[in-house]
Amino acid sequence: MRRNFTNTYSWGIIIAIAIFMNCALAQAVQLPQNDTINYFPTKKKPKKGLLNLTFPPFHAGVQSTVKLSIPAGPDDKLLSNVEVYPNPITDQINLKYVISRNSNVTIKLVDVLGNDVIPMFSRRVEAGEKTFNYPLPSKLNRGFYFIRIIAGTESVIKRISVL
Repeated sequence: MRRNFTNTYSWGIIIAIAIFMNCALAQAVQLPQNDTINYFPTKKKPKKGLLNLTFPPFHAGVQSTVKLSIPAGPDDKLLSNVEVYPNPITDQINLKYVISRNSNVTIKLVDVLGNDVIPMFSRRVEAGEKTFNYPLPSKLNRGFYFIRIIAGTESVIKRISVL
């Protein structure tokens, strides 16, 4: 009994929704012709069906006259061309990088487990190509380390070996 009631009335609800949508969409909003683009010409009369379910003509959105300026693709990266030399390192770390705009730059020496060993540099840097030299302390053990350069929200990690 319950299943028959549900099936019968669900079809009735679907037909009622279709009729409501037909009435709601039949009153199309008329926009000025200079603000719209008609992708589908509306010179043909729509065919009338059994329930008179016709849709109004399709009108595209209003064209905007505002122009957006988006920077070019290559300038999107803040930090680029990071080089660490010489590798393997014996007494001094030489670092070269390019910053595309003014930003806070932090350079850290990190061990294999991700622990900060030496915070080498943390300042605001002007845009352009920069070089950085840092003498290694004698207490630093031999092995593999990583140099993490953080500029703004970008980060670059380079592996080095210390002899």
